[in-house]
Amino acid sequence: MTAAPRKHALNHKPSSRFHSFDLLATLVAVLHSDGSVLFANAALEDALGFSRRTIEGSHFPDFFTEPHLMQNALEGAGSNEFAALRYEAWLKRASHEPLPVHVVVAQTEQAGEVVVELLPLEQQAKQDREERLIDQAQANKELIRNLAHEIKNPLGGIRGAAQLLEMEIDSRELIEYTQVIIHEADRLQALVDRLLAPHRRPHVVGDVNIHEVCERVRSLIMAEFPRGLRVVRDYDTSIPEFRGDREQLIQAVLNIAHNAAQALAERIAAGEGEITLRTRIARQVTFGKQRYRLALELHVIDNGPGVPESIIGRIFYPLVSGRDGGSGLGLTLAQTFVQQHHGLIECDSVPGRTDFKLLIPLP
Repeated sequence: MTAAPRKHALNHKPSSRFHSFDLLATLVAVLHSDGSVLFANAALEDALGFSRRTIEGSHFPDFFTEPHLMQNALEGAGSNEFAALRYEAWLKRASHEPLPVHVVVAQTEQAGEVVVELLPLEQQAKQDREERLIDQAQANKELIRNLAHEIKNPLGGIRGAAQLLEMEIDSRELIEYTQVIIHEADRLQALVDRLLAPHRRPHVVGDVNIHEVCERVRSLIMAEFPRGLRVVRDYDTSIPEFRGDREQLIQAVLNIAHNAAQALAERIAAGEGEITLRTRIARQVTFGKQRYRLALELHVIDNGPGVPESIIGRIFYPLVSGRDGGSGLGLTLAQTFVQQHHGLIECDSVPGRTDFKLLIPLP
């Protein structure tokens, strides 16, 4: 275990004005210009593995593998060389490996006082990825709605014109052509209706038991793939009910599980297909730029070939599919439904294991 850094005597307790930093998911310390800690927020306590009482008064550079970098930053802040300084470092922790962090050192309005913000590089990358997913889903939503409406209006005209033309001609061969036009117009209309479905249907909120959702999905998948596929339950039965739209969540999970089953075609044929439905509680998680005390984690894991590298970054885009004949709408609609519950879906895929993780905040 790493020894706690040496402590400096403090003449006064930290001001209550710092306590709002406890609401942040990032690690924050307020220092004297000599490096002694005036205040450490709850996230920094958790990361270091030391209590706030131990951290406050300590020499903050001693918490880093290269303390001279922090010392140089503090000296630069004290001599007004910069308003804010950024660099990367390794933060020592009580019972874990050092944590790579992005360090931001900034002066405050109070003379001789410095704020240090530490962003774990893994967390920063994860947050950037989640923000891209949210922005992407919003762009998808607008694209789908606009595109669907642009297609819908002329489509009705094309179908109507084909019907009128069919009434005016006697040749059976020509009528076959008008039937092709009508049939294809109907097929496109059905596609447009699917694109617009999540935006038309009202959000029906009620009490949701996530395991009832999983069991419904499991029964539907097993009915469609009765041989060669095993659907494993791995549930945390302590997860409470929450407010949500049960039917939307069933459809979201079903879309993901159905995609997984189709990707498992070869393994199912060999009798080795497996999908795992796993539920867990995540604590103190941050996604969508917001921190939540509790969140539901629902994993849909399969032992298939994995998502093709060529589309892994675009799988939630509409009309992108890794399967011949696929509509490319299943994951787009699933992401839309989960986002209507203020959550998101992430995907981690390698050959032999693909994990779609649904995150939904809990009250």
